[in-house]
Amino acid sequence: MAKKKEKKAGKRMKKKELANTLMDFFHTKQEEIISLKYLFAELHLTTHPLKMLCMDILADMLADDYITEVDKGKYKLNNHGIEMIGTFQRKSNGKNSFIPEGGGDPIFIAERNSAHAMNNDKVKIAFFAKRKHHDAEGEVTEILERANDTFVGTLEVEKSYAFLVTENRTLANDIFIPKDKLKGGKTGDKAVVKVVEWPDKAKNPIGQVLDILGKAGDNTTEMHAILAEFGLPYVYPQAVEKAADKIPAEITAEELAKREDFRKVTTFTIDPKDAKDFDDALSIRKLKDNLWEVGVHIADVTYYVKEGGIIDKEAEKRATSVYLVDRTIPMLPERLCNFLCSLRPHEEKLAFSVIFDITEKGEVKNSRIVHTVIYSDRRFTYEEAQQIIETKEGDFKEEVLMMDTIAKALREKRFAAGAINFDRYEVKFEIDEKGKPISVYFKESKDANKLVEEFMLLANKTVAEKIGRVPKGKKAKVLPYRIHDLPDPEKLDNLNQFIARFGYKLRTSGTKTDISKSINHLLDDIQGKKEENLIETVSIRAMQKARYSTHNIGHYGLAFDYYTHFTSPIRRFPDMMVHRLVTKYLDGGRSVSESKYEDLCDHSSNMEQIAANAERASIKYKQVEFMSERVGQIYDGVISGVTEWGLYVELNENKCEGMIPMRDLDDDYYEFDEKNYCLRGRRKNHTYSLGDAITVKVARANLEKKQLDFALA
Repeated sequence: MAKKKEKKAGKRMKKKELANTLMDFFHTKQEEIISLKYLFAELHLTTHPLKMLCMDILADMLADDYITEVDKGKYKLNNHGIEMIGTFQRKSNGKNSFIPEGGGDPIFIAERNSAHAMNNDKVKIAFFAKRKHHDAEGEVTEILERANDTFVGTLEVEKSYAFLVTENRTLANDIFIPKDKLKGGKTGDKAVVKVVEWPDKAKNPIGQVLDILGKAGDNTTEMHAILAEFGLPYVYPQAVEKAADKIPAEITAEELAKREDFRKVTTFTIDPKDAKDFDDALSIRKLKDNLWEVGVHIADVTYYVKEGGIIDKEAEKRATSVYLVDRTIPMLPERLCNFLCSLRPHEEKLAFSVIFDITEKGEVKNSRIVHTVIYSDRRFTYEEAQQIIETKEGDFKEEVLMMDTIAKALREKRFAAGAINFDRYEVKFEIDEKGKPISVYFKESKDANKLVEEFMLLANKTVAEKIGRVPKGKKAKVLPYRIHDLPDPEKLDNLNQFIARFGYKLRTSGTKTDISKSINHLLDDIQGKKEENLIETVSIRAMQKARYSTHNIGHYGLAFDYYTHFTSPIRRFPDMMVHRLVTKYLDGGRSVSESKYEDLCDHSSNMEQIAANAERASIKYKQVEFMSERVGQIYDGVISGVTEWGLYVELNENKCEGMIPMRDLDDDYYEFDEKNYCLRGRRKNHTYSLGDAITVKVARANLEKKQLDFALA
């Protein structure tokens, strides 16, 4: 009788149920090799249908790499990587993923399996067997290292508790804040909140207020919120300011005696009209017919900032000044950047200089790197210098015009060698005293800007060569270089396919000079065309990012074999490192630790990227603020991005970018064609492609999300 019953029960066992049983069985016998016979006996699979079902599931498990067949009919759990370590990426829509250390495909982590890990946390996961036609999936078993536990948002205060509502795209839930952890915050205040715990059963993380930034919507509050969001400091530590205040301004006689004296040589600075920190000055004097001495004088910051001191440590941490739309968050205390180090007119200043003997054709006959003392005769704004170049009239016109002539020759040489000419204009806002944007203008690079740029490039290149270029068989001393790799061939191919739609083509193979000349040719061809900005943006995306490293591979975009950053020590930490090392090496000092400097290079590259992102966010905020008073107005634009959730459109008149959400394209069902950068309607086959001209109406402006919504006009 019992026998019959077992048969019946066996029949009823569903595939899913048996699959789970099998998985559990293999897990309990992780190290054993299991034969079919043993499996059937242990799981009481006595009927033919059950045995067949089991074979079927084993075949699936083999295909999914869950088990391996060691010998005919003998299986073992494939536990290579049942546990993995990597980075958790949280998404507010619950589609979290795990990126394994050392590369590999992302693994899906459902919210219920996330153990409340936060974005970019370093975690350990247990890897589930891959199911057929399913993405790989896993479960967080341990949080090894928290990446970021602070969030910026707006407070909503109730009677006995509060919430921080974040616009963070990685957090699906608001942060719960107990009343006693509010630090006096009120509803509508922007605050920085630290997540202190996230209990297992709780839907919301629990946090405490670290800082109240001010009322949401207030300009300074919003700018500080952007900085806090990117983890950048928005106040300068008082102890560091105090240390800077103690630095004497007088230059001692013995220091002057050590330096080359350029005080009597015509010297001037050329900077933006709102600049206060003058990093660099230029001097020029005639040596003989067709030979000029040009000095590129850079503020001698490291004379004042001693290595390892409190000011130096703060500068190292910040690594760069941050330029938001309406303010600068300096790397160094104000006394240093705007007063002591700044090469202000009619003041004696200490500089670290690269001096060139150079012809009108831009041929460098000789160069040297020396510590100097200078005296700037005149501060020019770019506009003033530009006027001298255009009208050939004004203060120091002979000097300015000669430098312009040499700079143009240097520039021509650089492009002949294969430098790439990305000449982008920047969108700038005119802002009233309350920080409100009143108009938009475009800043373009003219001859005066290019004059300064060419001499800075020449100085940076010369310094890098002096240290980096050594006789064969000798090892160069450690130096942070500014490197730029060749474009990724795959990205170049994609770029080529993209521009083909506009009737352009590009060389994607050949020497690096061939490729860069072809890119320049493209950039010339698109000038003044409606697709100019778009193709330039897509071309820049095909390029690698320039970064800092002690391993020199040259700078592809500038076509230099050796390049570093030496000319902006007031606002960049790598330049300070280079100043110190060059000083040390010129004095015959020994090379420094490569790994220590490579770490500093990585940190500087990362901070540069974060600063650029914050800068972009501040521009985006001002664009949305500017457009919020223009809701309902109609503009011509161009499709600047195509995604599965909608179209990005850039307005021609002011370059503000907004989005037409997919739900508003309601005349058809549109599908996203990733390869061709377009949306295609299923029924009518209408397409919206990257670069298409389009007329839109401003529908909504959401300042919190820094988001503009457009509608088809």
